Amino acid sequence: MKRRTKIVVLGSALLLTAGAASAATASDAPRERTTASDAPRERTTASDAPRQREAAALTGTAKLYRSAGDDITFSFDAHLAAEDKADPSKATGTFEFSHYLNGEGARAEVKVDCLLTGGKVAVVSGVVTDSDLPGAKGKRVGVTVHDLGRRDRLGYSWASTGSPVDTKELPTCVSSAPFEKVAKGTGDFTVVPWQPEL
Repeated sequence: MKRRTKIVVLGSALLLTAGAASAATASDAPRERTTASDAPRERTTASDAPRQREAAALTGTAKLYRSAGDDITFSFDAHLAAEDKADPSKATGTFEFSHYLNGEGARAEVKVDCLLTGGKVAVVSGVVTDSDLPGAKGKRVGVTVHDLGRRDRLGYSWASTGSPVDTKELPTCVSSAPFEKVAKGTGDFTVVPWQPEL
């Protein structure tokens, strides 16, 4: 073996032996008792912590396009936690909608009771908790969103009845096709796709 090769091999062996010896010494040494206040605190950042992706989500705000000038706004903050991936009825959050024209109209706040997403399409439903539309409180409504990146589309369960009040006993996570268009520059919606284990 050449002299230079022997030196490299010997140096590597010494480093390995020294590392093993220091590890053994550290484990054999008596440990001092520390309290929560004595122990050094590890600084953790968002990038250090393992981040678990939520099972599904629908968020964002936008106005619908109407040539007559109707002011129709939908806002979503609906989520399905990772641990509830197998049960869309455990979704949480709220959504709101309003429709005004010439100073007349109504608004509603909804508590989410189901969220299903597939690709960039979401269907969310919930029960109206507050509204100035007579008869709307306590009614279940559903909304469908197609997340097309600032060209989103939207549909709602009362599309065929004309009002949430006239919808009879709607099941959870039911709505219409997303036939409405979002008005350009008014915002957009974001859908996190559901990935169930099938």
